[in-house]
Amino acid sequence: MTGENFAGTGQLLGTVLAVQANFYQVQLDEEDGEMREMREQDLPYPPHPSLLLCTRRTRLKKIGQQVMVGDRVVVEEPDWAGGRGAIADVLPRHSELDRPAIANVNQILLVFAVADPPLEPYQLSRFLIKAESTGLDVLLCLNKSDLISEPEQQKVSDRLLGWGYQPIFISVKDGINTDQASRYLSNKITVIAGPSGVGKSSLINTLIDSAKLRVGEVSGKLARGRHTTRHIELFELPSGGLLADTPGFNQPDMDCIPEELIHYFPEARKRLAVASCRFSDCLHRDEPECVVRGDWERYEHYLEFLDAAIAHQTQLHQQADPESTLKLKSKSKGKGQSQYEPKLESKKYRRISRKTQLQDLQELYRDEE
Repeated sequence: MTGENFAGTGQLLGTVLAVQANFYQVQLDEEDGEMREMREQDLPYPPHPSLLLCTRRTRLKKIGQQVMVGDRVVVEEPDWAGGRGAIADVLPRHSELDRPAIANVNQILLVFAVADPPLEPYQLSRFLIKAESTGLDVLLCLNKSDLISEPEQQKVSDRLLGWGYQPIFISVKDGINTDQASRYLSNKITVIAGPSGVGKSSLINTLIDSAKLRVGEVSGKLARGRHTTRHIELFELPSGGLLADTPGFNQPDMDCIPEELIHYFPEARKRLAVASCRFSDCLHRDEPECVVRGDWERYEHYLEFLDAAIAHQTQLHQQADPESTLKLKSKSKGKGQSQYEPKLESKKYRRISRKTQLQDLQELYRDEE
């Protein structure tokens, strides 16, 4: 990354690597033109640390400008000796994620294990849908490939090709294909995500020696791992590019718009590219002349996710409309299902408080006197 020349104004360009409380760790771009010229002429120039701990200018707070991990920022008044600075401005973002809160991401790397814990198609599908909903490129890495045979790998690969994905089989433990995965991350900002216990932290530690993330063990009782990441942080890759872990991202919500859900399935997009449904607002359940409904493998996943998305949308409408006659009762044991029951429409159903009863009695006694 090459920074513009802000030397005349005492400003520098950089990228926010981490946010904790009201402080921002900013990685500065390469030295600007003036400093480079001074160094080449053997002239004295101020030391230029690669990282500064920065605060945010009050002006940014007043206008409500949030500073996120991944933001490109302008830093002014650097204190080289103290390693401090102040963020004066945030450059326009080309992408922005809500959860995790991170800007300027180019792609999402999903990491799953083919064994220990076993690969669960429904869970994998859920992560893929969430990743597709961001509009970013999606890469799929399957770790612990040393635990299954080549024929089993081929079977998994053929299945996922039917979904529209070409997985990369890796083994962090044995160092299989980790260099191939690294090449896909070069010169890009990548968010890594996946369920607990699949080896995300181990993969980051392999790709970046300086990361040194804590690695969680897989729970024997639940066959699931424990999340060990606590905050979002960008790590610099040796080959260029930045990699971000995602704390708590182990069960993504199905909070997309129901009508848009079908477009997050590559195999469904392929069908819609050839023909159109009869109705423009088709939800692809039981509508006539639907080109999507059929015998493709993940169609059942689509129906379950659609129910969850509709339930989420309904809940949002209930929160936005307090006069609604329905309320969310509870979530059933089935995946993605919610139940609603009528609200009490009149105050006459509410029990009168003792305080109100006592006040009424006092008023009654005064009237009798």
